[in-house]
Amino acid sequence: MNENRRNFLKQITAGSIGLGFIPGLHAENSFSGKSENLSNRTGKRQHFNMCGYRAPKLDIVRVGFIGIGNRGYANLNQMTFLEGVQIKAICDIVPFRIDDVQQLLRKRGLPEAKVYTGGEDAWKRVCENPDIDLISIAVPRGPLHALISVYAMKCGKHVAVEVPAIATVDEAWEMVEISEKTKKHCYMMENCCYDFFELLTLNMARQGFFGDIIHADAAYIHHQSIYEKTKDNNMWRLEESRRHNGNLYPTHGLGPVCQIMDINRGDKLDYMTSMSSNDFILGKKVSELAENDPFYKKYDTDSYRGNINTSTIRTERGRTIMLQHDITSPRVYSRIHMISGTKGAAQKYPLPARISLGSQWLDDEGMKKVNDQYTPEIVKQIGDMAQKVGGHGGMDFLMTWRLIDCLRNGLPMDIDVYDAAAWSVIIPLSEKSVSNRSKPVDIPDFTRGAWRTNQPVDISLSEGNTTTVKS
Repeated sequence: MNENRRNFLKQITAGSIGLGFIPGLHAENSFSGKSENLSNRTGKRQHFNMCGYRAPKLDIVRVGFIGIGNRGYANLNQMTFLEGVQIKAICDIVPFRIDDVQQLLRKRGLPEAKVYTGGEDAWKRVCENPDIDLISIAVPRGPLHALISVYAMKCGKHVAVEVPAIATVDEAWEMVEISEKTKKHCYMMENCCYDFFELLTLNMARQGFFGDIIHADAAYIHHQSIYEKTKDNNMWRLEESRRHNGNLYPTHGLGPVCQIMDINRGDKLDYMTSMSSNDFILGKKVSELAENDPFYKKYDTDSYRGNINTSTIRTERGRTIMLQHDITSPRVYSRIHMISGTKGAAQKYPLPARISLGSQWLDDEGMKKVNDQYTPEIVKQIGDMAQKVGGHGGMDFLMTWRLIDCLRNGLPMDIDVYDAAAWSVIIPLSEKSVSNRSKPVDIPDFTRGAWRTNQPVDISLSEGNTTTVKS
């Protein structure tokens, strides 16, 4: 944790809220569930069902950005291409980030945003601003995501928060209950749900191509040199690997799979087990670096956790999911988006993505026919522009466009607060299972039974599609 981030943590938790009373604030407990009340709250009744909820239409979506580092800047940039959006406020503790955003807005011919920085309650003042409808949150992961999201909803704002949405089980429940009480959307920006192939397979599943879905594989396998010094000496991934042992980044692979399986909308995640390898990489590498560079002395420890985590999940309807996390071993990037049904299967990674109706993959002609028939309208109409704007091949822009179009047309969110909670809660639950020799852990039903009647998500253009894209 660099000095800027450390100061930010101090700033947001100072004043009326005591530092020691923020759930999950201390990094040692952020993902472990050690200090939280894991009581099952499913016996309570919903305050209001946010699944399928249509909030009042917003002709203009006025946005405040809290955190404008890499992800925050990218999200803001996507919105500069959309009509019906006003960027009203930006909040960060790093001065050059403020300057970069203002320069971008001027370049795009847009007015500069109001700046919130410097004070301990700067982010709160963004949430309290009556001229803002949506708060976009891209601050350091951990307790900040849930803390700011809950406060923003209490202030009457919709929320778009970066992954993961929460760090503890209690945070997940609080986020759900506040969203229900305020009737404000809490949308987790899981951009991989808008990857073109993931959307293709979702549409194929909706139309029965795969038959009954039996199993899915999902992953975040992304080799990263997390021990190499960054520009600002921010070693958060290394710190995380030292303190936590579980699946620490589940949503990229899990989100699209859950949508295909109608999780929270006809099925639910029931229970999971999780197992981690030992560390065979990080400790040795850091020790080698520490011999020649004093910077690494404080990181030279034998407490690094597993390099690879494998979790398995069973749903209420008896489907299964294999979920992996690996950011240290030398493997080719993969989200292992694999769907297995009674009639067919799909797999992306290794590339190219493939579809099968038996023991052989479809040939190029067969794949073309599948793409022609099942590519959803959202990709046909917005896909080319999304690829031009960029952002992980266009899926970032598709996600941003869809978020704004739903708000402007009063449409239900593709990813609601129950999804944000269920997909993110795998982090603390996986740690709990790993620490108990991979014993099964129940996954809370954040819908409190409403999953039985909630309607499946429909990422389409049957409604909306009024948000135009600037050239």
